[in-house]
Amino acid sequence: MSSTTAAATAHPAENKPAAKPGQYEVGRPSGRCCVCNAELPAGTRIMAALRETPQGLERLDVSLDCWLAFNREDLLAFWQTVIPQHEAKKKLFVDDEVLCELFERLKDTAEPAKLNFRFVLGLILMRKRMLVYESSREENGQDIWTMRFRGKEERMDLVNPRLDEQQVTDVSQQLGQILNEEL
Repeated sequence: MSSTTAAATAHPAENKPAAKPGQYEVGRPSGRCCVCNAELPAGTRIMAALRETPQGLERLDVSLDCWLAFNREDLLAFWQTVIPQHEAKKKLFVDDEVLCELFERLKDTAEPAKLNFRFVLGLILMRKRMLVYESSREENGQDIWTMRFRGKEERMDLVNPRLDEQQVTDVSQQLGQILNEEL
């Protein structure tokens, strides 16, 4: 079974709640490897991946045995994690390195919802003191911030979409759902 076919059966669209426009829904894991369909019991070390589909962001869980055969071509991010006990307290879904990688991968986006998502992610990384604000400029009617990761010299742009308070709240809730998604 291909990873695409397995992924579609592991996270059927009809089992996911409908996302509001501009929101990112990440499905809960099925408890099975999306490549070989093997059960992934609590305590199992796995690779989790995030991929964009026409329906939104899709989370895929892959057993370590299947990871080398798994097609990682279109992934936004991936990380190693452990399936927790059902009673275990929720832990952070991704680490700082994954957040930084996701921020960088969204650098060329022009879609408004993704620009909003990247901007709030940038604010979170600034608060964590991982992303440093250098300067800002106006370009084609857009407010563009020049940023760099702490300890690095490479500069990158961050479009400030001038979100209102409600938009910031909405995007922050989306990020919170992704970052605190139960494994």
